[in-house]
Amino acid sequence: MLRSLSIWVGVMGLFLLRDNCFSLDNFKTVEFNRDIRPILSDKCFSCHGPDANHRKANLRFDMRQGALSDLGGYAAVVPGSPEKSELISRIHTSKSSDELMPPLKSGKQLSETEKQLLQDWISQGAEYEEHWAYIQLQRPPIPKVMKSSWPKGAIDRFVMARLEHENVFPSKEADAGTLIRRLHIDLTGMPPPKNLAQRLNDSSIIYSSIVDELLASPQFGERLASYWLDLVRYADTVGYHGDQDHPITPYRDWVIKSFNDNLPFDRFTAAQIAGDLLPESTVNDKIASGYNRLLQTSHEGGVQQKEYLAKYSADRVRNVSNVWLGGTMGCSECHDHKYDPFTQRDFYGMAAFFADIDDSQTFRGSNTLPTTREPEMEVVSPLGVSEKLTRTMITGRVKPRNIRVLSRGDWMDDSGEIVMPSTPSFLQPIKKNGRATRLDLADWLTNPRNPLTARVFVNRLWYLFFGNGLYRSLDDNGSQGEWPEYPDLLDWISVELIESGWNIKYIVRLIVTSHTYRQSSNVNMDQIERDPTNRLLARQGRFRFSAETIRDNALSIGGLINSKMGGAVVRPYQPVGYYAPLNFPKRTYLADNNENQYRRGVYIHWQRQFLHPMFRAFDAPTREECTAMRTVSNTPIAALTLMNDPSYVEAAKGFAVRILCEGGDTQRERLIWAWQTALNRSPEKEELSVMLEFAENIIKNYKNDTKSAAELLNVGILKLPENISMPDAAGWTNVALALLNLSEVITRN
Repeated sequence: MLRSLSIWVGVMGLFLLRDNCFSLDNFKTVEFNRDIRPILSDKCFSCHGPDANHRKANLRFDMRQGALSDLGGYAAVVPGSPEKSELISRIHTSKSSDELMPPLKSGKQLSETEKQLLQDWISQGAEYEEHWAYIQLQRPPIPKVMKSSWPKGAIDRFVMARLEHENVFPSKEADAGTLIRRLHIDLTGMPPPKNLAQRLNDSSIIYSSIVDELLASPQFGERLASYWLDLVRYADTVGYHGDQDHPITPYRDWVIKSFNDNLPFDRFTAAQIAGDLLPESTVNDKIASGYNRLLQTSHEGGVQQKEYLAKYSADRVRNVSNVWLGGTMGCSECHDHKYDPFTQRDFYGMAAFFADIDDSQTFRGSNTLPTTREPEMEVVSPLGVSEKLTRTMITGRVKPRNIRVLSRGDWMDDSGEIVMPSTPSFLQPIKKNGRATRLDLADWLTNPRNPLTARVFVNRLWYLFFGNGLYRSLDDNGSQGEWPEYPDLLDWISVELIESGWNIKYIVRLIVTSHTYRQSSNVNMDQIERDPTNRLLARQGRFRFSAETIRDNALSIGGLINSKMGGAVVRPYQPVGYYAPLNFPKRTYLADNNENQYRRGVYIHWQRQFLHPMFRAFDAPTREECTAMRTVSNTPIAALTLMNDPSYVEAAKGFAVRILCEGGDTQRERLIWAWQTALNRSPEKEELSVMLEFAENIIKNYKNDTKSAAELLNVGILKLPENISMPDAAGWTNVALALLNLSEVITRN
């Protein structure tokens, strides 16, 4: 309503400028990593980059010596002399000339700004830099700032120093209601109780105590687990062919427990990649090793085992490289990477780490629900919610298979070199006599000398609390990815993570207690013109909730949320016949008809081929591959889901019961209470006026149409208290549904 104006203004700002909003005049010197590498990577590397097999004219721009090499009396780049540089000549050639670079047919023409940057770079000496993500981590000095009263700690000083340099002011702190709602949802995925904002209003000092309470709550682990499960492509089904259920829920519960217990990230990593290899490996370590079994598998009768073993190897390399390294090693399965220094041999050297995993039994699965995916183990949930034993897939070991470099990725070609386990050749190697293991790989990933893992994990934590990372390409920190807006801040927090003993909660606390985090997300016209996409961090981010949070938020507001943790999957309402195309076996979906209907989204059955329709409507991934950043769409299907999905209608019915029982005696009192409950603020005058009229009309309509009231209230399994009349319940259900459909209710401000 009235507040939608500021949301509209913020969204429109996204379209004002394409890339960085900062004037080039602000930069005294052209920097290779920030200004030049993105141009060369996007426009030149595909023909003149790391991939030797597809390189043209024996010219490469990813290395200085290649760019400066003698091409027969001339060079592409002559430092200090753009007029002698063939590169400059070619980019200014007529579009009708065959010598124009990039070629017209490539569709990658340079802008005038990019041409000028290349010319300025050569004029200034054409210096190269090692790619920022591969530079060894070092703690940068904390900058000094003029406005020393604003920064609360190191994070704020880095941000303030940049803002002062850009002559931009930070936003004021968000009001107590907005800040508490933001913090509570960010740390738990759930809306706050009504009294929490009042606690903060009474004393701003208490903010840190509230942060500590939320970090200690069991919902914290559920919140972070939802994101981690996206990264490792956790699902409850095999993915391929019949997409049968497979037993893996204890792994999900282990992830939740690990975040709640603040298991150090290096130990968290080792348990998943090599839990079976840890000294004195525990049951929970073996459950964690189920990570290696999360990939898509098949036991279909026509499967070629050799082909699928190659698929499984490639899947694991793609996932490990993306989850921990932020790399796109999948692009080097068939040839050397076109943009980054990953070679094809690097790809298969990484695959060799996983050659000892027992995948052969996968092919002996059954068309049952769940199917069998030995090796399995009977365990109780790591969350200790029940003594009931359940099966879960674990990592079993066999004699390592030979891993060859597959020419063009062809699994039938046995001519390639056999490789041993090895890490990417341009990074610090594993020093070990004999064959390296998955445990060696896990240790290497979290070795302080590995420049990637800490940066990647810190950037993704930042994304969770601001809506964007410090570099925005969360799934690619290579040459095709973005340069970080705050490289020193990224490195400072990354070093802090390592030196804290990989303490996840410590880093989360550091971020959410900063003044940078606590800023308002409101925007003004000056901010839109200067920084439409908020790269300077002069305000907080505003973004739609994830699918799970939208659902959990509605159920919580409706007083229905079931906080039971762990255990078997839950199955919310779903359209009849949605699973009709599934075979081997045919199946009929049976929704839960008890309180499991109201459990949190992290526990919902994740069917890869037929993801729950509500999750699909709100952009949840199928989890076939690593997803570091979900897309955010705005479609009619999503709006219709919020209005008609039985889970939301039932949440609205529960909210209506709460409004009538807890909200006061008059419609005005009830609406104010409902607004405060759903949005953590009171309605504005016009909002209240509109909703009062709507409530009066809809209740009157249901008094004259009891059949429609009965049909509405028959949705779901929630029974009405006997002291509430049907017209009142139906009318207030419509009011509640209208509130739950507000953009502000599903938006994190």
